[in-house]
Amino acid sequence: MKAEKIRGLEDSELEKQSQAHAEQMFQLRFRMSMGQADGLKKYRELKKDRARILTILRERQGK
Repeated sequence: MKAEKIRGLEDSELEKQSQAHAEQMFQLRFRMSMGQADGLKKYRELKKDRARILTILRERQGK
């Protein structure tokens, strides 16, 4: 997800997406540890998206 798109969302929606990304990352990490999925690329994308979301939330809190 692009940072421009993330900036257009409300804080509450960003919080929901951050939680959803965290849950998806947990599930992917669990499946990868069990050898059931090879979703490393998806995991990395989720991790970067979540970092972008958290960064923008922190920027807004500082203002």
